[in-house]
Amino acid sequence: QVQLVESGGGLVQPGGSLRLSCAASGSISSINDMGWYRQAPGKQRELVASIGSGGTTNYVDSVKGRFTISRDNAKNTVYLQMSSLKPEDTAVYYCWLWKMKSYWGQGTQVTVSS
Repeated sequence: QVQLVESGGGLVQPGGSLRLSCAASGSISSINDMGWYRQAPGKQRELVASIGSGGTTNYVDSVKGRFTISRDNAKNTVYLQMSSLKPEDTAVYYCWLWKMKSYWGQGTQVTVSS
């Protein structure tokens, strides 16, 4: 089994920054993709950003140029640096890992509001 523990969410003003972290533990050898999804109230969960084991990244268009995903393979940790945050970025953010199937964190709330 794989466990994912997220941290770093919170309340921030528009234009501000936050960094999310997600540490993986358990049977985590040969991890492939990791990433972040988000789900806003009344909306479907969407992929925000993903990163492969070799560092290849992918972003949803709405966050390109504002969010940066990175990973530390030695620590089995993935990060999401979020800058120039907008109210529409408000959502629960879920860490995701793919290892023969999807694994999910418990979610962390990000609220962008003045």
